[in-house]
Amino acid sequence: MNCMGNMKYLKNNLFPVWKRFFDVQSKKKQQLRWIEPGGFKTNVSVYNSVTKCKVPLILKNENSCTWYMCGPTVYDSAHIGHACTYVKFDIIQRILTEYFNIHPIVIMSITDIDDKIIKRSIESGKSWKELTRFYEEEFFEDMQSLNVSKPYMFCRVSEYIPHIIKFVDNIVSKDGAYVTKDGSVYFDTAKWHTYGKLNKPMPNESHPEKKSSLDFALWKAVKAGEPSWESPWGHGRPGWHIECSTIASTIFGNTIDIHSGGIDLAFPHHENEEAQSCCHYDIEQWVNYWLHSGHLHLHGDTKMSKSLKNTVSIRELFNKYTANQFRMFCLLSHYRNGVEFSDITMQIAVSTLKKFESFISDCDNFVADKLCTGDIDESLLLQCLSETKHRVQSAVADDFNTPSAIHELLNLISLGNKMLHLPKDPSKSHSKSSIAVVSNYIIFVLLKFGISYSVKSDANDHKLKSVIEELVNFRSSVRIRALEQGVKDKVLLTACDTVRKNLLIHGIEVKDYKKTSTWNILREVKMMEN
Repeated sequence: MNCMGNMKYLKNNLFPVWKRFFDVQSKKKQQLRWIEPGGFKTNVSVYNSVTKCKVPLILKNENSCTWYMCGPTVYDSAHIGHACTYVKFDIIQRILTEYFNIHPIVIMSITDIDDKIIKRSIESGKSWKELTRFYEEEFFEDMQSLNVSKPYMFCRVSEYIPHIIKFVDNIVSKDGAYVTKDGSVYFDTAKWHTYGKLNKPMPNESHPEKKSSLDFALWKAVKAGEPSWESPWGHGRPGWHIECSTIASTIFGNTIDIHSGGIDLAFPHHENEEAQSCCHYDIEQWVNYWLHSGHLHLHGDTKMSKSLKNTVSIRELFNKYTANQFRMFCLLSHYRNGVEFSDITMQIAVSTLKKFESFISDCDNFVADKLCTGDIDESLLLQCLSETKHRVQSAVADDFNTPSAIHELLNLISLGNKMLHLPKDPSKSHSKSSIAVVSNYIIFVLLKFGISYSVKSDANDHKLKSVIEELVNFRSSVRIRALEQGVKDKVLLTACDTVRKNLLIHGIEVKDYKKTSTWNILREVKMMEN
């Protein structure tokens, strides 16, 4: 096509689209706003995706919040990008419950009918139901292994088809959507005055069936060989966005406190959900607070995505790391920020978790009088603890700032470690209660974030600990005897070091001091491979 031909094409096809778009957008500019909801004020501030700043979290009901979460499209295994999103929102839900006595009622969708599902079904020779049920069960198992709290309810799209048809029909009756010749239904974005709340939409090339390239499918006309359902517009299936709107509205009604998902869903998915739901209910605001998590990246700016075929499955993650280590990885970055997954960033998480575990172990041994060191300034330690509690509370209340909270905890254990490893002053009385209080607080906070340090205690476990105790005591006696010789017995000391290293491989950490040794069963055994 020559230059004149290009200009003619642009004039006839794209220029009208852009002119219409900017005319509509100029009228909408002053109308896009966030409406502060009425209800119960909390002590939490959250980032608002509409105002682009932090605002107070106000809930419809005291001590509870309605929360809708976009769930998986079950045509393949979930990857660690998904895991990062679900773990981060699980942490937020735990913070609301544990710190602010707010109990989220979480509904999660399961998309079990979709273009990708149909394609994979054809490729695999399995029915779409057989395919989706397999990956659905796998997803549930993955979430359990990550210690992600189970939502109040999982909702399959295929079980809400009658509700979806009724929802679409209502929008059509309000003249908010139009039906095309093939029986598809599109939302008319030009007629919705607040379209573009979450992200400024940009038109692309026009579609022959659409009034605007921004218009999106509420109902898709059936194609040969695809699963379909009967509707007023002919056989077909739901569009992607209408599925979430219908499920969330069926359960929560015309207002939702919180709606969450990855930042990639802000537009078009969440924008379209908001527009069609507001049109359906004749309201200005359907969701009061949108929470979006940042992307998980590989190698700098490469987003992890099934379409890019660069994913690491959740089960592959567990070949090298534990759920607690991955959760610490998530805690060390703000939920809204993108984060790079690599051996380096995971090693930071592993090392951070190890610092906590080592400190807790030293505290236990100090209280049990198994440490030969320790000079505790009780007043200073308890003052630091009080300040840490206040700062952690402030951090989680400030848009769930977990990196800041972890930083405060590390500062506290740094002070505690210094005191634990100072030489004992025989002239002083050594109170152990302050160390126990600090250790208990650290465990308590990590539990609130979903990191568990509990160890099952049964008869067999008790016997195992007794055996370990005898072994470590025997080794300690040999080591002390080897050190007391006029010339150190290098053969015995090497043998003691070998035992210590071999025990560590099996998750038993032995620490040597001048005339004593302590031991601890590590809760996190999987470490970085050298």
